Amino acid sequence: MSLRFADLRRSLRESSWMLAVPLAWLVVVVVADVLAPPHIHLGPLLVAAPAITASFAGTWATGFVAVLAVAAQALIAVLRDRRELFSSNHEAQIAALVVVGISLVWYCVLRERRSRELSRVRHVSESAQRLTLRPLPQRIGPLRVASLYLSADADARIGGDVYGATRTRDSTRLMIGDVRGKGISAVGDAALALGVFRATAAVGREADLAETAALLDDSVGWSLGDPLAEEQAQEIFITASLLDIPDGERAAASLIVCGHPPPLLLRGGRVTALEPHKPAPPLGLGKTGPAGYHVDAFELAAGDVLLLYTDGITEARDAAGRFYPLTDRISGWTDSAPQTLIERLRDDVRRHVGGRLGDDAALIALQREPW
Repeated sequence: MSLRFADLRRSLRESSWMLAVPLAWLVVVVVADVLAPPHIHLGPLLVAAPAITASFAGTWATGFVAVLAVAAQALIAVLRDRRELFSSNHEAQIAALVVVGISLVWYCVLRERRSRELSRVRHVSESAQRLTLRPLPQRIGPLRVASLYLSADADARIGGDVYGATRTRDSTRLMIGDVRGKGISAVGDAALALGVFRATAAVGREADLAETAALLDDSVGWSLGDPLAEEQAQEIFITASLLDIPDGERAAASLIVCGHPPPLLLRGGRVTALEPHKPAPPLGLGKTGPAGYHVDAFELAAGDVLLLYTDGITEARDAAGRFYPLTDRISGWTDSAPQTLIERLRDDVRRHVGGRLGDDAALIALQREPW
């Protein structure tokens, strides 16, 4: 019993100032009904008090106001004429208040139960995604790195965008991608892809970039053999960009683009999109073996900055429906340090859309330093 009273006090304390509205309503209705002519009955308006309370408060506060509403109806009957307390009119009004009050309390119980369930699911999902999308270290080999994940849904805070980095003997491998779908299933697909990506760079059995792409493509198709996922398996694919950046400054970096927006190279105030000569389809949709992937080479000199992103950035729309002009925006930015670039881009995109993105987005910015 003491626990219930503690819950009641906590509920009342958390919404104390807002409770003034339904309580004031009870007082107004009681006074108005008592002063009204005998043929006018305002008691039915009392039901608004617990209804208003249920819109912002919890179970105990709603039940408390519902009890006060029943008491207020009884008080009206006593103040009008003690005999009216047992009249059919007031008994019917009191019974209606009791039924409505119980219904509102039950609604609050179900709402709070649902809220607790969603909170638990959200916690598990966020934990899973934190394990999958760990922030990249600020320095990997000769590269300064910054990464960021932006969720479109403030409540869910999880999605299918994925990124990762790993080291080979003498280079840094990076992957950024977008898994079809959202929620915990997309996180699972992203985790599988990242696991395969990291495994291909394991020292002693390193795969080249084309072999990595082929293994990733196979990994997306592994779920095709799962009978529990048969209905969804045909819809699974991942757009991705894969990069291999050697430690030596004179060695060319490698790139494979699988249905993903091309990386942007920032050099001397100019922005160049690294468009692939032979783009591959998204992972899971169809290349057979490493020979099916064309590897593009590009130069990443000291001081150059490379920006990797998902389409949640370029497809962000403003109030007029215009896409975010990524290349045009960053062309005029002079301070291109990775962390500064990421933070400024995040703020600029949010201003463009007016606060919240329409899709999840991931960003990686990296800059080569002398090695």
